[in-house]
Amino acid sequence: MTESEAMTRADIVARFDRMARVAQEGRRILDSRPDGAVDEGFGTSGYRDTSGLPDGALRASLGCGDPVGVAEPRPGETVLDLGCGGGLDVLLAARRVGPAGKVYGLDASAEMLELAKANAAEAGVGNVEFLHAAIEDVPLPDAAVDVIVSNYVINLSADKPRVLDEAFRVLRPGGRLVIADVIAEDGLDPDRRAEAERLVGCALGTLTEADYRDLLARAGFSTYTVTRQRAVVGGLHAAITQAHRPDAPPGILIRPMRAADAEQVLAIYQAGLDGGNASFETTAPAWDAFDAGKLPLHRYVAVDAASGQVVGWIAVSPVSGRCVYAGVVENSVYVHPDHGGRGIGLALLNALIESTESAGIWTIQSGVFPENTASLRLHEKAGFRVVGVRHRLGRHHGRWRDVVLIERRSPVVGR
Repeated sequence: MTESEAMTRADIVARFDRMARVAQEGRRILDSRPDGAVDEGFGTSGYRDTSGLPDGALRASLGCGDPVGVAEPRPGETVLDLGCGGGLDVLLAARRVGPAGKVYGLDASAEMLELAKANAAEAGVGNVEFLHAAIEDVPLPDAAVDVIVSNYVINLSADKPRVLDEAFRVLRPGGRLVIADVIAEDGLDPDRRAEAERLVGCALGTLTEADYRDLLARAGFSTYTVTRQRAVVGGLHAAITQAHRPDAPPGILIRPMRAADAEQVLAIYQAGLDGGNASFETTAPAWDAFDAGKLPLHRYVAVDAASGQVVGWIAVSPVSGRCVYAGVVENSVYVHPDHGGRGIGLALLNALIESTESAGIWTIQSGVFPENTASLRLHEKAGFRVVGVRHRLGRHHGRWRDVVLIERRSPVVGR
């Protein structure tokens, strides 16, 4: 964070402290904003049902949507609200998860948290906990929550990639993220965009739909959508962004592959090659060659949640440089020989299918030795079909080998 961004962040926190005091005095926060600010569609107007909630929570609302209503937390789930403000979304989530569930409200403004605590006490809610922290540094362990919501807050961060990385980290396998925020149209004139952002209070800028999709993919989310809700002003729109963390078997987490994983990834690769039925290759490449040959996205590792050990990986390579094949990739998936039978390979394939479909890729293909029956069964479970067999395609360990060609054509991309 630059010195200028740090100063802007401090100003934002101070501004929200002042707005919390406005709500505590019995006034609507929206009424305290500067002249010319765009208020229509903000506050409580975007919610489906706020009946029975404390007036203090309603007066403090600055949201641009209803992320809890979209996320639909279920009884017993754990929810985190990033930038909870006066606690309106916390209270709505607490209703849904019930006494067996829990809701965390996180905010950088100490006075907003005091207001949220008072509103929770007035509502008689006991299944909530408030955290004084920045949304870029969530004070919760890995895989701690089932649902994350955020309402008109991400635009206030100077490090938006870090926010989404943290959201991914604290979500459990299969967890879901729902963000209500203001986004910008692509290609807006910079001066027009800056003026529109000033009018809606986006002091540190907005993201476009393409920005959100790219950052969510890089964070490791396997599915993501951005849906515009309404026009706000000057090429800005209120939108709902939804994303999911890949699901995984018990005790396993699936996350993006990193350069720090190189040694373990290549060791698993070599173990597979040593088995004799994984590939024509006999020696795993150096990391630089591996990295250069795989697409930068759609790379995942499965890690043991307790030890952090990498126990499997999946990645894809482009099949051609021709634009007509832009939506066709070839996959490789390997599981540590000591961790077979745990569903890791299928979980990795499912994560890959989700992420490639989210990116508009329509076909995943591979070639498998017919003797590798475990791989053929695995791919069949994931929806792959056999296209044909290439006979005596190449020599491997002194004998000619056939290769079974398999593919999965997406039912949702390019229909």
